[in-house]
Amino acid sequence: MSIEKLKTDIAIQFKQAGKCYVNGSEKQMVLQNITGDVPAGAVVTLVGPSGSGKSTLLSLCNLLLTPDEGEVRIEGKEVREWDVNKLRQHAALAFQTAPMIPGTVHDNLMLAARLHDISLQSPEELIQYVGLSKNILPRSAEELSGGQKQRVALARTLVNQSSILMLDEMTSALDPSAAKEIEELIIKIHKDEQKTILWVTHDLEQARRVGDYTWLLANGRLIEKAETHSFFHYPEKELTRRFLQGELAGGKDL
Repeated sequence: MSIEKLKTDIAIQFKQAGKCYVNGSEKQMVLQNITGDVPAGAVVTLVGPSGSGKSTLLSLCNLLLTPDEGEVRIEGKEVREWDVNKLRQHAALAFQTAPMIPGTVHDNLMLAARLHDISLQSPEELIQYVGLSKNILPRSAEELSGGQKQRVALARTLVNQSSILMLDEMTSALDPSAAKEIEELIIKIHKDEQKTILWVTHDLEQARRVGDYTWLLANGRLIEKAETHSFFHYPEKELTRRFLQGELAGGKDL
């Protein structure tokens, strides 16, 4: 089953989106009034202090979490109007830890195919596309290195035929060499597949390298969004300048 491509220039749209957590009688806003558009085919990097809501924002895009305020639209349709399986096929989320199901690499690829009723014609070609030998297919996925698991995770998103790829600190747990290889692979996939990518990273140099646009989140708010060159060289907000100078390691100062 081929994924339906929706005709829209905006892949992801946030309209005053918010998320809160309730702890006993206390209500804590994790995200507040997030408004912004992710153009189709662009790479948007999300940066900000730890705990600023970046991962939560990704989770709203495929209903791992549900917005409590405002709207999140994926390719023109509000997330709560999507069938969840179809939504997660369109907007795939890849994590820092690249979780594998018990079984072989081939089993992991076939699971993605079965979930979305997709015929996986050539797992050998797919695994080679992400830089692994076809001989890895019968190996236990849980025995792979971190970099190999990330490649398999990216291969699974290609099985899904996702038009949107959301990456949550995907290279931060890898050694520098493996991180560079995975970054290069993601950019190759972006160029070959014209995927929209929403990429959370703590690595400002990575954001500078890969992003078409960069957004700064801090204390649950979208502080600034701009083309990446302008974001790093001509930030408009004082908080952005402080963050780029390393003064906002946590959200306490905001």
